[in-house]
Amino acid sequence: MLFDEAFCKEQLTGLESDQNNFFENLARKLGSAALTSSVDHYVKYQKIGQGTFGEVFKVRHKETKQHYALKKIRMEQEKEGFPITALREIRILRSLDHENIVALKEICHSTPTEKNNYIPQFYLVFEFCDHDLAGLSKQVDFSDAIKKAIMKQLLTGVYYLHKNNIIHRDLKAANILIDRNGVLKIADFGLARCTLKSLKPDRPNRYTSRVVTLWYRPPEILLNDRHYGKPVDLWGAGCIMAELWTKYAIMQGDNEINQLKLIINLCGSISPVVWPNVVNLEAYQEAKLPLDIKRHVREKLMTQISCSLAVDLIDKLLVLDPAKRMDAEAALNHEYFFAEPGPADLRVFSKSGTTYLEFLSTPHAHPPAIPGASNRAPPSLHPVNSHRGSMPSIRGQSGSRPGPYHPYPPQNAQAHNPGHHYNSHSHHKGQAKQNQPSHGRGRGAPDDCIYDRIY
Repeated sequence: MLFDEAFCKEQLTGLESDQNNFFENLARKLGSAALTSSVDHYVKYQKIGQGTFGEVFKVRHKETKQHYALKKIRMEQEKEGFPITALREIRILRSLDHENIVALKEICHSTPTEKNNYIPQFYLVFEFCDHDLAGLSKQVDFSDAIKKAIMKQLLTGVYYLHKNNIIHRDLKAANILIDRNGVLKIADFGLARCTLKSLKPDRPNRYTSRVVTLWYRPPEILLNDRHYGKPVDLWGAGCIMAELWTKYAIMQGDNEINQLKLIINLCGSISPVVWPNVVNLEAYQEAKLPLDIKRHVREKLMTQISCSLAVDLIDKLLVLDPAKRMDAEAALNHEYFFAEPGPADLRVFSKSGTTYLEFLSTPHAHPPAIPGASNRAPPSLHPVNSHRGSMPSIRGQSGSRPGPYHPYPPQNAQAHNPGHHYNSHSHHKGQAKQNQPSHGRGRGAPDDCIYDRIY
């Protein structure tokens, strides 16, 4: 592991007065323990991803001839020497071992030269997956059995993460990969967090609200809840499931207020009646939300989804109150997964030899990374209707059921308290820094405890 308990305690001593030393030591520890190869060992094939975080390439290892995905870590303007999101992603991925979680193979570096001021560039090497769900959904018609297989594997991966106290915080179709063996992989952990208890009992963990791509962002985050948890991922899973039928994101807001309106139009008014604890959110108190909008999830989804059990599951995932939202284990035990047809074999996608990746497909609308950045897109599941009240800016396998379904158990990660051995690194994803808070120190830092930010 990169960091043992003694090292963590050592760095926590006098942390507030010596944060620079803390992060320098982290980068130094990372450099000595995790760099296993030169990037020169790989040959680039083609670019398969592009974003504000940098570029992703399909590469081949010169000796093994194996294909991988090479992701560049952006180092520009990193005052702390190494991106905190990269440290977090490396640490998390190095601790997880599950077939539905993308595997981080190694961290590579370029050769320091005069040209790069003798500062090496760092890269993350991941297992290569031929497809992502965003690319597939635009080009392939899914059978009911395929949809079921996708959701079963996705929820199994989420179950594993949550059992290990990890929240992904950016589930969306583009971050769901499928390899040539038909195994789904949850990818891009640049915004993931460990949900261990706060180091200070009188100060519960507070998380940034600048997470989750806008179209998949749950209402609690839109209302600036700083104490959210695992339910944020289940909202994203519900949005992804609906998208398997609609072929587009069902709620496509171009800013936070607009996104909240779309959620209300579909899921009904946000009020203490349906969400008692919402009164504790300052943003809810400040916003004058409409109180007369009824919930229409089932009615609107049934116009495009003929499977009533699928509609019921989505309805239970898209629940306004996070405390009432179905969790991953309950979702995997839903009747939908025990009804005919059973889950299909996802290897069918690779039989044609075609690669389905969003970046390589015909250009289409992407969810805005930054609230307010509008872009053309297919219509949402429903229009944004005007309603009474203003909304000011918010800061911020078939067969009978065998019994409770328990997905693959955690392997090389402790099921209840994995954070102490997290080896991770990472950069940020397509939304990059503008869809994420500044990682500066002091008030307003993304997740308040400096030490916790590594996890």
